[in-house]
Amino acid sequence: MDRLRAFEVFVTVVSRGSFARAADALETSPANITRYVNELEAHLGTRLLNRTSRKLSLTEGGETLYSRCKTILEDVAETEGLVSTTSIEPRGRLRINAPVSFGVRHLAPLWPQFMQRYPDVELDIALIDRVVDIVEEGFDLAIRISRAGTADHAARKLATSKNFLCASPDYLDAWGHPESPADLIRHRCIGYTYAATADKWQLTDSHGKVRAVEVNCHMHTNNGDTARAAALAGHGVIWQPTFLIGDDLRAGRLVRVLPEYRLPDIDVLALYPSRRHVSAKVRAAIDFLVNAFAGVPPWDRA
Repeated sequence: MDRLRAFEVFVTVVSRGSFARAADALETSPANITRYVNELEAHLGTRLLNRTSRKLSLTEGGETLYSRCKTILEDVAETEGLVSTTSIEPRGRLRINAPVSFGVRHLAPLWPQFMQRYPDVELDIALIDRVVDIVEEGFDLAIRISRAGTADHAARKLATSKNFLCASPDYLDAWGHPESPADLIRHRCIGYTYAATADKWQLTDSHGKVRAVEVNCHMHTNNGDTARAAALAGHGVIWQPTFLIGDDLRAGRLVRVLPEYRLPDIDVLALYPSRRHVSAKVRAAIDFLVNAFAGVPPWDRA
């Protein structure tokens, strides 16, 4: 049995929804399609498809095999494309992970341009705020907001974002302006669940001395937009990046707190599993994003 052909037949049957339509797509007979599926099931020792007169459905084993076979066939097609003299265009499914707020605000407007430029690439975008294991969870590329970079994967820097403490004018009118980091203890603060320093905020003065302050967070959230909304409504002080709050600061909806103190900048990184054997689709996506964020970041251009 030609296993690669069997995988192709199986994936086509599932995607087309019938043996007959798969036969048309692959320009062969329904009998050949049936033979390949039967041989594949016999080889694996398990049923892959539940067949009725009206429809097909995948068994649990069939679902697992279908997902893996799609990836295998995409990799084969891409490998052929890399060495072919007639096709060097990126193609296949590209799974990308990004944080929710950054993904919605700064990446979502870019994807239509990418799809227009690379019509043979099928984008699969997952917005998740937790730090994912890109290898374990099957991502080709991850956009990560990080202070320390990464030692586990290859990475390319896309941009930098400043961090500021800020609050709404109404909140500061009611609670007063902190004059020193120690004053933050008496203020209502809104914490970010995934912050590396938790509720101990670190500020650097003009002499480079770091002040660590244990703040009183009456709210925590794993999403920056949620923290921003609470701050805009006058519920406390937040520590957030300019890619999220830059427009609010420029419009006066939020006001910087302790502006004489600095917070660590953060990098926007494109992470991928390895520098070796980078696929055409991943390389195209990284180059596209590097170009999109070149120069002054969009959140600071105004």
